Amino acid sequence: MKHAVYQMDIIAGNPEGNRLRVEEWVENVCKMDRPDIIVLPEMWTTGYTLPELDKLADKEGEPTTSFLKRLASKYKIHIIGGSIANEKSGKYYNSSMVIDGQGELIYKYDKMHLVPMLDEPRYLTGGRKKVEVFELGGVKMGIIICYDLRFPELARTLALEGAQILYVVAEWPAARKEHWKALLIARAIENQMYVVSSNRVGSYDGVDFAGSSMIIDPWGNCIHTGSETEEETIIASLVLESVPKIRKEVPVFASRVPELY
Repeated sequence: MKHAVYQMDIIAGNPEGNRLRVEEWVENVCKMDRPDIIVLPEMWTTGYTLPELDKLADKEGEPTTSFLKRLASKYKIHIIGGSIANEKSGKYYNSSMVIDGQGELIYKYDKMHLVPMLDEPRYLTGGRKKVEVFELGGVKMGIIICYDLRFPELARTLALEGAQILYVVAEWPAARKEHWKALLIARAIENQMYVVSSNRVGSYDGVDFAGSSMIIDPWGNCIHTGSETEEETIIASLVLESVPKIRKEVPVFASRVPELY
């Protein structure tokens, strides 16, 4: 299952410009690399322009959901749509969406853990729906957003439901880049799953972002790590047969005694 991850520098406060850049990237990567799945970063339409969300946020996921559906249908690719600023019933959420290769929206998730360090709780509402497994190409997967990575219960919940791939979409700051790397590797090792992450590069409002998008195998080996500062495309093919093999060799899930935790 071939993945292409867009480690993107986001144009702050310019949803249309960012959609245009994503469309150009998708066209190029599909022509050159023919991926099965593409992955975008967190809040890629607006960046962290939180005080301006009343003017910039999508309304009930539009127009970005329709934009991603069109790209998925045109190029016959699955899209892990990062996340976007999204207004619903007068509140603003950090919302992810997953689109399959037929252009159908198959999963939505609102970020539940809001980042105090980036002032999210002041402007956004945390999601109240539990994370769930979804499937693309018959493979069980899950997605979490940035700060969610610090809460291992989410990844474990998805692993217990059979997820073989965890997507982590982010705007993770450079000031905590070593946490980013260590936590991604830990989530892969403890859950014996692939972890595929897309983080942005660049800076906004005095915050530098860490890049270092990573694809990690179920042993915790980094298949590919992106630059800390440059835009780039990360390509990797995942060997999904390794997940059940590793889970059998080191039977973590069978060894659990949750009634004692």
